[in-house]
Amino acid sequence: MLRIMGGASTIALCASSVLAGGVERSSQSTAILFEKGNYLEFSVGHVAPDVGGTQAIPTGPFSPAGVKSGDMTGDYTTYALGFKAALSENIDAAIVLDSPIGADVEYKPDTGYIYGGSSLAIPGSTASLDASAVTAMLKYRFPNNVSIFGGVRSQSVKGQVDLFTGYTMGVKNETELGYLVGIAYERPQIAMRVALTYNSAITHDFKAREAILGTPILKNTEFSTEVPQSLNLEFQTGIAADTLLFGSVRWVDWSAFDITPEIYELAYQNALVSYDDDTITYQIGLGRKFNDTWSGAISVAHEPSVDGFAGNLGPTDGFTSVGLAATYTREKFSITGGVRYIWIGDADTEAPKALTGGREGVKLGKFDDNDGYAFGLKMAYRF
Repeated sequence: MLRIMGGASTIALCASSVLAGGVERSSQSTAILFEKGNYLEFSVGHVAPDVGGTQAIPTGPFSPAGVKSGDMTGDYTTYALGFKAALSENIDAAIVLDSPIGADVEYKPDTGYIYGGSSLAIPGSTASLDASAVTAMLKYRFPNNVSIFGGVRSQSVKGQVDLFTGYTMGVKNETELGYLVGIAYERPQIAMRVALTYNSAITHDFKAREAILGTPILKNTEFSTEVPQSLNLEFQTGIAADTLLFGSVRWVDWSAFDITPEIYELAYQNALVSYDDDTITYQIGLGRKFNDTWSGAISVAHEPSVDGFAGNLGPTDGFTSVGLAATYTREKFSITGGVRYIWIGDADTEAPKALTGGREGVKLGKFDDNDGYAFGLKMAYRF
């Protein structure tokens, strides 16, 4: 049962990270370590969010209160590749390539919303954040069904920001190391497994290229950003013949994440991107084996809103989603497809101090009634 249903439940778990807190794009699951024998998987996911808001205050003669931003998020596609090897009866190793964080922001020009700017002057505000990671893991299973595991993660991050004010900033790929450690308990007779994983924070020291109104700063500026630590609890258990209950709880220390380039802080008196609160994401689902070929899963995920202001480059606050997945298995090969609908949490954004004469706590925009879709496909081969 576990082998047949594993694909559907895994893709449902991974899909819970779409539009999760901060700039998260991977749940950093360690489930691959528990696949039987030697195992290879490739997965691709596509996310199509629709996020727009209404300006709450006038910011100029051509930017009155009540104007709409339009959709300011871009669709994105993620890829992941994983390989797991059974080195002995009790030792397993795995390597995973994925994209742990990312962002795609594009305020369209000429909407009247201040961040959209004007195509006659400085068109729109855009931001991109791209990351890739390689994680190598090793697991040892004791005779009492307890396992311990750990690993090393190499993470590379780059980004670019262009704002309606004429400010631009770019950083090239910067690579740093982190680690993970965990413990698990299994009862194979009932397909039960509980795994707890700690992922360390990774601090990147960037050299930034900042410019204002096309005038570059004479020297590269420097700033540090911490991609935060996290804690994952993943579980599954058989609850009836051919029926699996699965779920996860994930905490991420997003209050430690901060992007504050030197010149931006001097000019605008606040952080470019920061979060006031950590996030906790919950998911629970049911998987069902229909026959030796087909299995399916349904899951629900929820990330509570944390209130307060959201960032202008990420105006969302929590989400609720429901997902469906199906797996087709043929001997050593399986293919899983999944779809998820996401209700995106409402958020208010804060006006930059440069627009309010230095006053804090002024609401700039209200982003509500937003949603999105996610699609995933995974192919796996056991040998």
